[in-house]
Amino acid sequence: MSGLAGCASASPGEALFETTPPKLESAVTPETLAAEMPEPILISDGYKMIWNDEFDGLDGNAPDEKKWAFQEGTGTEYGLTQWGNNEAQYYLPKNASVKDGRLFITAKKESHEGMAYTSARLFTQPTFSFQYGRVEARIQLTGVPGLWPAFWLLPLPESGGNNGAYGTWAASGEMDIMENRGRMMSETSGAAHYGGAWPNNVFSGETYHFPENESAEDFHVYALEWRETELKWFVDDNLFFTLTDWYTTGADGSAISKPAPFDKPFYILLNCAVGGQFDGGVTPPETFEQADMIVDYVRVFQK
Repeated sequence: MSGLAGCASASPGEALFETTPPKLESAVTPETLAAEMPEPILISDGYKMIWNDEFDGLDGNAPDEKKWAFQEGTGTEYGLTQWGNNEAQYYLPKNASVKDGRLFITAKKESHEGMAYTSARLFTQPTFSFQYGRVEARIQLTGVPGLWPAFWLLPLPESGGNNGAYGTWAASGEMDIMENRGRMMSETSGAAHYGGAWPNNVFSGETYHFPENESAEDFHVYALEWRETELKWFVDDNLFFTLTDWYTTGADGSAISKPAPFDKPFYILLNCAVGGQFDGGVTPPETFEQADMIVDYVRVFQK
């Protein structure tokens, strides 16, 4: 699991943290969104919804630009080569659209700027970030070898820089809520990355195995409950992994105990990569034309 969601090992000297274009707007806080929010959806244990997207825009439209932005290209635009994972796709906004109240992220076999595939990568860094709570999405995947869909969180960069509060990846942390190998639809996985900056980083994770007669090709709710003292991963409210021990490393090499690095605001990402190190470089078969990662909703709750 060294290649999780855009954060696998990269060549020495490469940037190892997902950076973003300059001059992005400041992250929107739950308070500034309150006026635009529907009535809160209450769930158990005292949570209420603070942010969501039900993807209820007009069919054929792009996702709501007040909620999502796009990362385009091969990663070199953000200081990474092939997103640091030897991924085979070129990300384009046109590969994400809204239809029938759902978001479609479409991976296609088509040449673009020297890459053999295109797909889309959405993120909320310019519009929304949060610290602690429950984040969930209802997602349906397509079983094609070589696809690598993911729903995950990265730390908000510090003002004026590209790195999180504790430095380059993975010192500032990463939380992967759902990742899937397209040839293995009977399971998905979740993980957290932390510790020092690459190559001194570590990760903890677990695999969720679907019950008999279910698979990732059905709609499922993937969730993470993020608290100061623990991280919990769920599929359809089935708890499959709990993490209670983590740390990071300061610039001087000294250990910093939890809650660092998971004590700062993080933002949401949705993407479908093609190839890459997560599944050993497997790419789709010659007959592959296109496939969808379908997202019914994304919701964030806090106490």
